[in-house]
Amino acid sequence: MQTIKPVSESNRGIYVKRKSSTRFSLHFATLGILSVLGFLGAIAVSWLLGNSHVTELFIQLHLIQANPPSWLMPPEVSNKYYLLAPTVILLVLAQVVMKLSPEPTTWSRRLVAMTLFALFLRYFFWRSLSSLNLATPVEGIFSLMLFLMELLAMGGGALQLLLLLTVKNRDREAEKYSVAVKENSYNPSVDILIPTYNEPDFILKRTIIGCQAINYDNKQVYILDDTRRQSVKQLAQELGCHYITRSDNFGAKAGNLNNALKKTSGELVVVFDADFVPTTNFLERTVGFFQKDKIALVQTPQSFYNSDPIAHNLGLQEVLTSEEEVFYRHLQPIKDGTGSVVCAGTSFVARRNALREIGYFATQSVSEDYFTGIQLSARGYELVYLDEKLSAGLAAESIGAHIEQRLRWVRGTLQAFFIKSNPLTIPGLNLWQRLGHLEGIFHWFTCIPRVFFLIVPVICIFGQLNPVLSSSSEMVYIFLPYYMMQLTMFSWLNKRSRSVLLSDVYSLIQAIPVFVTVFKVMFSPFGKGFKVTPKGLSRDKFNYNWSLALPMTILFGATMVSFSVSLLNPPSTSFNLGLYWSSYNLLTISVAMITLLDLPKPSFYEWFTIKKEIDVYSDRSTYQSVTQKISEEGVEIILERSADLSTDVFVELLPEVLIVSGKVTRSYLENDYLIVTIKFNQLNLEQHRELVEMLYCVPGRWQKRNTPNELQSIFILFKLVLRPLMFLNSKKVSKLKLQY
Repeated sequence: MQTIKPVSESNRGIYVKRKSSTRFSLHFATLGILSVLGFLGAIAVSWLLGNSHVTELFIQLHLIQANPPSWLMPPEVSNKYYLLAPTVILLVLAQVVMKLSPEPTTWSRRLVAMTLFALFLRYFFWRSLSSLNLATPVEGIFSLMLFLMELLAMGGGALQLLLLLTVKNRDREAEKYSVAVKENSYNPSVDILIPTYNEPDFILKRTIIGCQAINYDNKQVYILDDTRRQSVKQLAQELGCHYITRSDNFGAKAGNLNNALKKTSGELVVVFDADFVPTTNFLERTVGFFQKDKIALVQTPQSFYNSDPIAHNLGLQEVLTSEEEVFYRHLQPIKDGTGSVVCAGTSFVARRNALREIGYFATQSVSEDYFTGIQLSARGYELVYLDEKLSAGLAAESIGAHIEQRLRWVRGTLQAFFIKSNPLTIPGLNLWQRLGHLEGIFHWFTCIPRVFFLIVPVICIFGQLNPVLSSSSEMVYIFLPYYMMQLTMFSWLNKRSRSVLLSDVYSLIQAIPVFVTVFKVMFSPFGKGFKVTPKGLSRDKFNYNWSLALPMTILFGATMVSFSVSLLNPPSTSFNLGLYWSSYNLLTISVAMITLLDLPKPSFYEWFTIKKEIDVYSDRSTYQSVTQKISEEGVEIILERSADLSTDVFVELLPEVLIVSGKVTRSYLENDYLIVTIKFNQLNLEQHRELVEMLYCVPGRWQKRNTPNELQSIFILFKLVLRPLMFLNSKKVSKLKLQY
């Protein structure tokens, strides 16, 4: 059973729908896509029907494929192992670069980006001039489709490589600007806005406490309640913050913010989602930037104090970084360099006058934050990205909520084609800014080739088709250097936030739902309203998401059959594309299907692994210990085996000197030590404040973690395939952690 912590009668609902008066009509973008598809379809049909002009065209193209330029072909060498030379040289170069520059710098980033871009061009020319199979209409159409899908998949990566030339790092600026804030010579008034729609009260309380703890005197905290709950109003009064509501929910979150902006007056505006808790130095590190008049907005990363449901369901909470890390560590600095920083809707500071100039937050899309940032840029303002973890929130807590959140991002981003704030056409942006936004829009279309790649080996094997004409020498000389360099440098370029293989698993999990949503948006961009991601969940049972599993199950079955057929009846060609591709798809689909099992989550609260000195007072004795884990509801401590605690105890956390009464709820022996869980009794407000500030608000609390490298990722994937066997042993069900 899955529940949300109850707080009031009105809190039973989870979702809110954004009303839109927009009537659907075929837009230029939709017509453009239909025109391209219609044109390509007409050519394919004409070729199949034997049209002489089309057939002659493809005969000429086939002759080109049969006689490619000599500079594309592997050289004639006495020893075939010499063909490995480009791969070996590039891998040595990669190791030298990573040794000299463990973190990407300007020179190393540009060297790697230009090398990868050159390899991309080389691969492109080989695929287009040598490897297409145009011998028959059926094989030709399939071969061209695969090539176009490859280009679509690699296009975003090629664009990223181009944009890597302009990356910005704002650390020094933040240090310089923060001096005036700390010395109190620059202290503009700040309104901190916390919009909420049905988030549980205990989550809101944590966020409000965190905002009030920020080291900055000239601030006001406002809770913006779009569900008009009496319990939230009472919470605001209890904590001493302002409460704002309205009579309707027009414009959803954007409308809620706009309503509050008309009732407040701070020079700067900070927005935190209801589950995001800032560190105490948030304003010290961000406000100083506004000494520069052209800066309208400072965005900081979205960090999360819980693991995303994929890592949680795989038992890799301590291994995997969240999916958003790639965006905030790698893509946002790129976008900052091009002047196309994405406003992420939370954990940002904005200049009120700049917002007023554009009519406040955009309400035409479910991604009000994204298009507000675009409008500010179009007015000539600068958006800044500060890559420091200054807040943390709750990641989606079930795989269904995780996917739904991504689908909302898809809808919001692609609605750009249907509103005036389209970053590709809005007046006021330069070419680099448009390219930066194009990368983000283009990203969601890569789900199309990802889905296509799942069915390629099935079509190859059952249709007896060979879409790529290549020898083993060509694969070694041309494909291998490109692929191995990508594999080696991907994690380094994105600052160790994600490996290629683990990224592919993440993309596969959401590929089919995103694929469907992309087409829905292009034909009905405003057909679905805004959904708030449910937060504050607990589950006492396993829950398998069968709706997401059904298409994967069908694909897995078809791939398994095609793999078996290819294994028993290998084709006559020297390179069995279908067999190798099926093997990889079977591995990734298997892991993706395992992630769809939501594991139990017994507590509403997150338990953090924190080591702190603690004194435990019992009516029998007093013990000095160290905490293993701490949460807002209790602590887990380690004691000597001989310790004898009564049920009712007092604990004193040092050096904060927080004294709390509690009850021992669990104890067990592990490695000859006694592990004890103590649940706190009812905390008073001051105790709760101290606990929240200790757990969430200490500067530097949220550190960056590195993802496993590619070799470790391969090992993890194979271990994950065996993970279901753990459920056959009831003693291991409670120990769902996988080490690598």
